[in-house]
Amino acid sequence: MTSSTFSSFHGEENVLSEGKKKVVVVGQGYVGLPLAMAAVGVGYQVIGYDTSTQRIEMLQSGNSFIEDISNEQLQAALAQGRYVPTAVLSDCCDFDVAVITVPTPLKDRLPDLDFIESAALDIGTCLTRGALVILESTTYPGTTEELFKDLLEKSSGLSAGTDFKLGYSPERIDPGNPVWHFENTPKVVSGIDGPSLEAVDEFYSGLVEKTVRVSTTRVAELCKLLENTFRHVNIALVNELAMFASALDADVWEAINASSTKPFGFMRFTPGPGVGGHCLPVDPSYLSWKVQQSTGELFRFVNLANEVNEHMPKYTVQRVGEILNRDKKPVNGSRILVCGLAYKKNSSDFRESPSLVVCELLTSLGAEVRVADAWVPEGAKVPWNRVPLNIEEMKAADLVLILTDHDDVDYAEIRGNSKLIFDTRHCVAVGDNVEYL
Repeated sequence: MTSSTFSSFHGEENVLSEGKKKVVVVGQGYVGLPLAMAAVGVGYQVIGYDTSTQRIEMLQSGNSFIEDISNEQLQAALAQGRYVPTAVLSDCCDFDVAVITVPTPLKDRLPDLDFIESAALDIGTCLTRGALVILESTTYPGTTEELFKDLLEKSSGLSAGTDFKLGYSPERIDPGNPVWHFENTPKVVSGIDGPSLEAVDEFYSGLVEKTVRVSTTRVAELCKLLENTFRHVNIALVNELAMFASALDADVWEAINASSTKPFGFMRFTPGPGVGGHCLPVDPSYLSWKVQQSTGELFRFVNLANEVNEHMPKYTVQRVGEILNRDKKPVNGSRILVCGLAYKKNSSDFRESPSLVVCELLTSLGAEVRVADAWVPEGAKVPWNRVPLNIEEMKAADLVLILTDHDDVDYAEIRGNSKLIFDTRHCVAVGDNVEYL
């Protein structure tokens, strides 16, 4: 939307389009909650629906569990009366817009659309003529029109395109990113027909600075998978190169830094102990599965990237063993201080984090694993001893293993007080006690 339009939406007056005043956001996690707050900010009456009563109780008490939304922002939305978090489906009735932001995990390495299916059936019972439904959950091309639409129609008794509008807009949330957030990240929009596309575009144009129209929901679904598969493949490239770098007698980190000075034809990716979060370990597999289902062919790049990235936690543990062995210590019985549980820096999200796999492997080898990560809530259920990242823990450890490069960690302090350091993120300065991935 234009800057003048943006200003008017964020002014004191409610300038919402006719018939678009009650918004239901299904799923109040890392995607749904920022969307809900953005909708509140422009004047919508927002129902934040989630089946997790624990999550809803936290939101009702004004406690945000994601770093992109502060407690103050959440509490202000509650105080205005424009945000109602609920686990009661009937609270969603008579909506004008419903946005589905539920997770799409893998089950036995295959797409699991149970949450999308449940959301469609639930929200369908609340669907009325003239309403707009938008799917944001990451999924394979064809889901919106082949599965989601049919379930909505079955549950509501209404016809998509005739009685209600339907579209798809892939989420582009990057938790903890200080530059790109919901409002200033371009939003890809699509619809099952012309009127649906217009309605989806109108809705998001009131929330974000720029929308990008595509011709079909399949293109929009593919867009999201392409973005994450691009990252997945390139991370796999540098991960595999990092494993071979020592044999080439070359510093892969220095090579990446030098290559990053090229102003064209290169994009910086860095190695690490694996990939995590809800996107990279999952989304490329949705694309690979759909390609094989539709064509009978294997998506070889995705399969190879999966193989490389899934091997990185095991390779990390292998390197830990080699470092300890040079110090005449076995992994069995060694005290290892793991710095970082979250899958990415400056985030509390540890879903599918490679740190979890690394810790499991070290524990299975007999290591005494202690974990320090101030970003991950203390109440998070992990089977390892959570400790503060202090000098006492550093000195007591046989090795400090850095898996997440949070900005608020004093890496000079780690370097000065640790016997051995294995830094998988290249955030500690060079030293005799430091080894890099």
